[in-house]
Amino acid sequence: MKRILQQIIIVVLILLLPAGVLLAKGQKEERALQFALPGNPDTLDPQKTSGTLTFQVLKSIYDTLVEPDQTGKIVPALAEKWSVSTDSLTWKFTLRKGVVFHNGDKLTSRDVKATFNRIRSKKTASPKAKEFGAIKEIDTPDDYTVVFKLKEPSAPFLAALASGWGAILPESLIDSGHNFASEPVGTGPYSLSKWVRDSKIVLKKNPNYWMKGLPAIDTVVLDIIPERSVVVQGIISGQIDIAYRVDKDDLPTLKANPDVKIEKSLSSLILVMAMNSSRPPLNDLRVRQAINYAIDKQKVLDIAYGGGKVIGTFLDYSNAYYKDFTNLYPYDPEKARELIKEAGVTKDTVLQLVLPQNYELHVKAGVMYQEMLTKVGLNVKIKLVDWSTWISEVYRQSKFDLTVIGHTGKLDPDGTLAGYGGMKRYVKWNNPECLSLINKARVTTGFEARKKLYDRALEIMAKQVPFMYLGTNYVYNAIRKDVTGFRMTPKLDTLDFRWTEFK
Repeated sequence: MKRILQQIIIVVLILLLPAGVLLAKGQKEERALQFALPGNPDTLDPQKTSGTLTFQVLKSIYDTLVEPDQTGKIVPALAEKWSVSTDSLTWKFTLRKGVVFHNGDKLTSRDVKATFNRIRSKKTASPKAKEFGAIKEIDTPDDYTVVFKLKEPSAPFLAALASGWGAILPESLIDSGHNFASEPVGTGPYSLSKWVRDSKIVLKKNPNYWMKGLPAIDTVVLDIIPERSVVVQGIISGQIDIAYRVDKDDLPTLKANPDVKIEKSLSSLILVMAMNSSRPPLNDLRVRQAINYAIDKQKVLDIAYGGGKVIGTFLDYSNAYYKDFTNLYPYDPEKARELIKEAGVTKDTVLQLVLPQNYELHVKAGVMYQEMLTKVGLNVKIKLVDWSTWISEVYRQSKFDLTVIGHTGKLDPDGTLAGYGGMKRYVKWNNPECLSLINKARVTTGFEARKKLYDRALEIMAKQVPFMYLGTNYVYNAIRKDVTGFRMTPKLDTLDFRWTEFK
């Protein structure tokens, strides 16, 4: 009831808020960009999260040494150049001069060293610490040179530096034990002005940003609006400027408005129904196979997610390392019934399907899964939880039988596949061969050599099905026609407002 009342208030405010507030006679407040965000970040500390939504927010606050451009190629960012030794064990980065943190500290190599020592520290307990496990030591021969010395070759190292968890923090605040979770300080295009949970996040332009002339807009307001109807009303009325990943069912209404444009693209998501393979009856391969046979994947993609490409293993469809295994488990309800009967599963066994209620598309898919699984003889009960609870209890503690989620694609396949086959991943699926192949690919250089290893690992995952692999979906962003330059970071799906502006 409390959440419903909050959203009613938001609707009223959206509808009543004028386009500008009079400051003085004939003068208007500069227009802020209003972006609809479906939920709260779990933290604003980039080293203590693995949440896609969180990194979407943090993209505007922090910078990384390198970053992906619009094609996915990794290019300079805080580091203006880098070099790698012939044995791939020494990486030398030259930092840009004149970069300033939001608190006024000047960026030096000491900040970079302190940042990566922090993320690797057991005290930090970062879920992304293993991304930098190959680092043996970090040298800082001068203020603008950082040298990473690795224990072993690491093919995904550069991609890890370019990802959100590679964000650079100021050494002075790290040393003082600063609370980055609620008071983030980076070098990014925007700094945090305000965070009102369940309401909004306000970002203010960094006037000292190192990319001269950017960002183009002074203020970005991320309005936290889980309810799809509120988002649609906001974009139509003009009080919301950008709504990303709108529901396919809302497209006719949005397209009918002459002031709204729709941008369609294939996402880098890996849409799945994850299965906790340590819990009976899901620890029986026949049951996991039955679940894959029971789902009409294209139908779910089309109805719940607005279309897309069906996948058969754990990589996004457009990934260069993707291999097709969709023929292994075609839609076959009768085969599913046979396997369930063979495994001895009856309707007395209840499978709880935990859904993140902030994501309507996942909830819609979950309802369809429940219906399809019921038809083949499984007893599935739905439980809705908020996003913070999903991250805490499902992803981190594996307190679930089934769940529905989309894993964001990564710049390197290791970012997606690392750890699978080991019991530390949330699906609790044990396969030493698969884990060994993924680990070997991490220290192997060269595309063809790595792909051979990944092909075998993906085949094992495709056959052993710790997930029901659905597909990679199309996404539809609704944008007011007077807004240009909004970008989503390839693979990482983070929000990049640097080039966004009003016509």
